[in-house]
Amino acid sequence: MNFNLSQIPERTISPRTHGLTMVMDKGLSIEETKNFVSIGAPYIDIVKLGFGTSMVTPNLREKIEVYLNKNIPLYFGGTLFEAFLIRNQMDEYISICKDYGISYMEVSDGSINIPHSEKCGYIEKLTKHATILSEVGSKDATNIMAPYKWIQLMQDELNAGASYVIAEAREAGNVGLYRDSGEVRQGLVNEILTKIPKEKIIWEAPQKNQQLYFLQLCGCNVNLGNIAPTEIIPLETMRIGLRSDTFHLYLDDNNKNTY
Repeated sequence: MNFNLSQIPERTISPRTHGLTMVMDKGLSIEETKNFVSIGAPYIDIVKLGFGTSMVTPNLREKIEVYLNKNIPLYFGGTLFEAFLIRNQMDEYISICKDYGISYMEVSDGSINIPHSEKCGYIEKLTKHATILSEVGSKDATNIMAPYKWIQLMQDELNAGASYVIAEAREAGNVGLYRDSGEVRQGLVNEILTKIPKEKIIWEAPQKNQQLYFLQLCGCNVNLGNIAPTEIIPLETMRIGLRSDTFHLYLDDNNKNTY
């Protein structure tokens, strides 16, 4: 940090195992990517090349190298995984990931229906090739899962070898964990946390009020995902109490009452 300021919460140190910030890149140019990592690299833990954007992004290999040169791991969005899976091209998907230096893989079933035992089988298989993130929750706003179902799916997928489970919200933050207004399903979140370690969950939280909710609930080292590149620095300030939303969160009581 540039200044010495007391009463700043202790952030985990990169490479982090929790306190992760996962950024969604939906099509940054190479120059935009260079600019982004020049300022954001200390706070970027994983980059997701969103949904199927990597299929159509020009100069993809060169762009990926920009991230890898800063030791920032990447993965292709779960929609691309599903697109290869439904076409029976899983071996090709694995080869492509290896060829591009992709060390993380997302296993999801947001766009297609995969029997859960089969999904867990893919998780187990792919752990031989990459660090696995498995996504739980539907992209269909009408598909409301009971909390016990979320918990069971998360437990099974962690047991199958996933390093983290991603709690679904889409890039807009209006399905899965959230109502269509973006409001957090607080009862669902609290139920999940009774059974699943918070360090193993990446909460998709693209909206500031959603990020604030999880910071207040789980602390500065909560794992957050689907963060926009332009929000990487603002989020880090909110994590450590240097934004108005969390300004008083970490102050001693004496300081809180000073002004």
